[in-house]
Amino acid sequence: MIAFLQGMETGVGLIVAIGAQNVFVLSRGVTKQYNWLVALICSLCDALLICLGVAGVGSVVAAHPLLRDVAGWAGALFLAGYGWRALRAAIAVESMEITEDTFSSRGAVVAATLAVTLLNPHVYLDTLVLLGGIGGQFTGTGRYLFAFGACSASLIWFYSLSLCGVILAPMFQTKTAWRVLNGSVCLIMWTIAVQLLPLPGRVP
Repeated sequence: MIAFLQGMETGVGLIVAIGAQNVFVLSRGVTKQYNWLVALICSLCDALLICLGVAGVGSVVAAHPLLRDVAGWAGALFLAGYGWRALRAAIAVESMEITEDTFSSRGAVVAATLAVTLLNPHVYLDTLVLLGGIGGQFTGTGRYLFAFGACSASLIWFYSLSLCGVILAPMFQTKTAWRVLNGSVCLIMWTIAVQLLPLPGRVP
């Protein structure tokens, strides 16, 4: 139980911080567009990376900073584009329909979810390296219980975040509120995009 609870505690501490992935999950909850599928994909990605980290893959990633740099540039470009999309929505919106699709298909939502999750080098640092390193200190079943605790924290968090978006949806029925939401998403995405750039002298 100690290993399980420590895994949950550490997982929550790393996941709850405001980031592009959390903003994306919350915004999908507000629009009610495949929001539960988005939460599931984020949870499964976290679970896979956490298990790989506990299995020792994190040390390989930590030893190859080039991998983090490539992910950083790709993630920054994606978030910059997503932020521009949110800015255009904030400026151009004439009316707000909370169930209106902002992506062309379920496949587009899945692709965007995978991109906002896997193109962020911070997710590898948090799951593969940090959680993997801490979980690797346990022996026997304790290592797997730690991973299970961290995966449980991820699952609970993303579904709670999506539910929070659904609950807050009525607040965004007005044009002004919808513009504020999209404007905030744009600012957050662009800020994180700048932070992801692997610039010289920047510590990842």
